[in-house]
Amino acid sequence: MKIKKFKMMKIKKKNVWAVVAALLLLSSCGASREMARRQGEAVRRVGEAHMASMDYTSALREFLKAEKLSWRDHQLQNDLGLVYMAKNSLEDAEESFKKALRLKGDYSDAWNNLGSVYLAMKQWDDAIYCNERIIDDLTYATPHYPLANLGWAYYNKKEYATAETHYQRALEFKPGFAMAWRDLGRTYMAMGKMSKAVNALSRGIKAAPSRADAYFYLGHAWEGAGRPEKAVENHRRAMALWPGSRCAEDAEKQIVRIEKKMSEKK
Repeated sequence: MKIKKFKMMKIKKKNVWAVVAALLLLSSCGASREMARRQGEAVRRVGEAHMASMDYTSALREFLKAEKLSWRDHQLQNDLGLVYMAKNSLEDAEESFKKALRLKGDYSDAWNNLGSVYLAMKQWDDAIYCNERIIDDLTYATPHYPLANLGWAYYNKKEYATAETHYQRALEFKPGFAMAWRDLGRTYMAMGKMSKAVNALSRGIKAAPSRADAYFYLGHAWEGAGRPEKAVENHRRAMALWPGSRCAEDAEKQIVRIEKKMSEKK
């Protein structure tokens, strides 16, 4: 009986040491993962500094290093998506934003950014789905962006009344949002509401007076409102602000066309 008892105690002792060894291994693995996570976070911040200075190639290099250390970082996946967007690699951007959302399903920034990718891809319904996920998120600091994105998606679907509603909501949150005023003006032009278009585009120019495209569209609105001389004036301003640009070239063509029509009427 004593011998049997001794053997049982010996076996139990071996089991205890096995458990201790396993716990030490798990503890070591956990520490290694935490260290990798911290290293990945530090590398991500270096990448974010490059991204802030618009050095997207260096940013991408750092983000890919960080991903090898800590791919479960939802912020890193969002950053990767932003860099891919900046480099016009939209499919890679889409995949990165989707990874961020698989890691954190309520990550509003990633929903907004994924919606922007779909806008760039002209996948209007997908863009609408993404932006609708966040417009009622009370914790989201910049709801005017997804609302304006929804306006642009509906504008391109030719659902102008719905686009108008979303732009107006965006402007309730941020009255000086120049892009929303510009695109609301374009929406009014599509609806044939030229006086409203002139007002909206003028408000956009007041908010951002250096945007040549707003003057270009205001030129179209004034022409539609029956004021060709005002149209020419605003197209000239567009040319002066962005000389040599595609916008300036288009504005010059409009001036030639409008002035020809004006001279024919005399």
